[in-house]
Amino acid sequence: QVQLVESGGGSVQAGGSLKLSCAASGYTFSDYCMTWNRQAPGKEREGVAAIEIDGTTRYIESVKGRFTISRDNAQNTVYLEMNNLKPEDTAMYFCAAEHLTCGSGTDYWGHGTQVTVSA
Repeated sequence: QVQLVESGGGSVQAGGSLKLSCAASGYTFSDYCMTWNRQAPGKEREGVAAIEIDGTTRYIESVKGRFTISRDNAQNTVYLEMNNLKPEDTAMYFCAAEHLTCGSGTDYWGHGTQVTVSA
């Protein structure tokens, strides 16, 4: 069955760094756009970064220059490197897969990994 398993979350101070990983299985990873999303307490889930099949990347404005999304199709894994973290980055982070192209609608979700940034 399809699985997306996130790891790498934790607690850091502002200005610190974390690298999240999402290991995928049960589907053809290279045929899917992969996204990272987050949800803070009391807020709606938001897309943070996306990487297309061809490696094209997109970010929301608030993380540009600080976060980097990448994928390793040989390892069926997508990463989110997060630098210069801010308290407002505190959230549960989820990876997700969308067939063929980003924006086509999410097909699979992971269960999330918590990121907490203290001031």
